[in-house]
Amino acid sequence: MAGRGPAPKPANRRARRNASSVDGKVIEIQPSEQPTLPTFYVTDVDEEGNSRKRKFVWPAATKRWWDMWARSPLAADFTENDWSELLDTALVHARHWQGDPKAAPELRIRAAKFGATPEDRARLRITFAQADEADEKRRVSKPGADARGRYKGLKAVD
Repeated sequence: MAGRGPAPKPANRRARRNASSVDGKVIEIQPSEQPTLPTFYVTDVDEEGNSRKRKFVWPAATKRWWDMWARSPLAADFTENDWSELLDTALVHARHWQGDPKAAPELRIRAAKFGATPEDRARLRITFAQADEADEKRRVSKPGADARGRYKGLKAVD
């Protein structure tokens, strides 16, 4: 079944092209290394109101998540500021894996800003080079793979 509604106008006939009215600013970045998950202490309050400090223990899932970001091709361009934001996100990730259901929406929003899922990367217009190479190989290896190629060489009969 085809899409709903009329076909879109050709791009050259559209009245509105949504071009940016402000030129972008190009800056040189200074990528930085991923920091380690920090050691810190939290204060617990018991039922009687007494407080005690204890060392925060990062959940194993958060440690794996942090290591995954270190191996991500996206991390090659992360600046010190990016790692700082991702470190804050790691704390939200830890809260989520420690059973805090209120942390899930915040974790989703924060991780999306870094391109965590294929949908997030599509929204951020991030494409992995392997995908481009695979598309090119597919076009070269199967000349009749697209619609025009399938009908190439056919002639209309009167």
